[in-house]
Amino acid sequence: MTDAPLSGLTVVDLTQFEAGPSCTEALAWHGANVIKVEEPRRGDAGRLTISERPDMDSLYFILLNANKRSVTCNLKSDGGRDLLRRLIERADVVIENFAPGTIEKLGFGWEEIQAINPRCIFAQVKGFAEDGPHADFRSFDMIAQATGGVMSITGERDGLPIRPGATIGDTGTGLHLAVSILSAVIHRARTGRGQRVQVAMQDAMLNFCRVTFSRQQLLNHAAPRVGNDAATGAPGGIFPCKGGGPNDWCYIFVQRDMDAHWRRFCAALDREDLIEDPRFADGHQRMANREELEAEVTGWTLEHTKQEVMDIIGGAGVPAGAVNDIKELIESEDMRRRDIIATVRHRDRGEVAVPGWPVKMSENPVRTEVAPLLGEHTEEVYAEVLGLGAEEVERLREEGAI
Repeated sequence: MTDAPLSGLTVVDLTQFEAGPSCTEALAWHGANVIKVEEPRRGDAGRLTISERPDMDSLYFILLNANKRSVTCNLKSDGGRDLLRRLIERADVVIENFAPGTIEKLGFGWEEIQAINPRCIFAQVKGFAEDGPHADFRSFDMIAQATGGVMSITGERDGLPIRPGATIGDTGTGLHLAVSILSAVIHRARTGRGQRVQVAMQDAMLNFCRVTFSRQQLLNHAAPRVGNDAATGAPGGIFPCKGGGPNDWCYIFVQRDMDAHWRRFCAALDREDLIEDPRFADGHQRMANREELEAEVTGWTLEHTKQEVMDIIGGAGVPAGAVNDIKELIESEDMRRRDIIATVRHRDRGEVAVPGWPVKMSENPVRTEVAPLLGEHTEEVYAEVLGLGAEEVERLREEGAI
């Protein structure tokens, strides 16, 4: 991808599982030369620990490592650590998400990185801030969502806190870090200096809760969970549709203060009589009588499929969204046509549907390439980046360094 915006940017990727790989995958999608450095025997823990097949990379790994190259390097050996030092000398970015203290024990903390390559940007994902009370605690997606506020505002009113199905604790943190890495790259172009870039998963989750701040600061108690209710509109919420399946629902939202939307909505349902009903005369009345109003709406939605509801109401200029499940989205002709769902061919698994990069660029369309096999590019990368010949690579292999 030599024509891509980040071509020429070399990223040494020491990450595993999801939060770090999400960040480096975003950089790779935009053309960065992402070199995934993996332990020689098993590689990224996400390759096999989450696979249903002990002899095959997991779909989880394939979805999170598109467009990268893989090399093996045994960081527990002197030869492996020397190889990593040589890669860092030539790297623009080094990123890791090991458990707290691990990278320092290996001899590659921030001070060591600076000594090796002062222009290098050293990026880190941690569960909690390194100067906070939980600096040494480990974290995964659900821990980040719990401690960062997300679960406290997710779920039905008076019900249990719920972890959202989307792994925003991991992928959301990774994308936050990717933005700041690009900022650091621009800063280096101006100053010549690298820098340390850190993100705590807990902190990234709090940033996702920013809209809740608007109501939290008006309350004397914790902001409540509101489930699917739209606090600023009626009808506003999720409505059952024809079919009765687990995802046969459509979200409808008529903003309280937008009478034009209300009139369009009533016309779309062929229920102009609701406009004249004194219970629904204005937005405040509709909110006060929302149960009666939404019972009327439910009677209509149950006569239509979720897609019909979305097409009729959305087509009338009123916000509405069918609850599409992941299977429907993977099979969507529209999603595939636009490469939001891309198909890659994996050596062992054959064709695999993976999410592509969702942002469209007029000058630099983003392609999705299959995730690498373990060590697939070892010889290629060490020759290209470090100038190692075949004999030296074989010697390193015999020594257990790769």
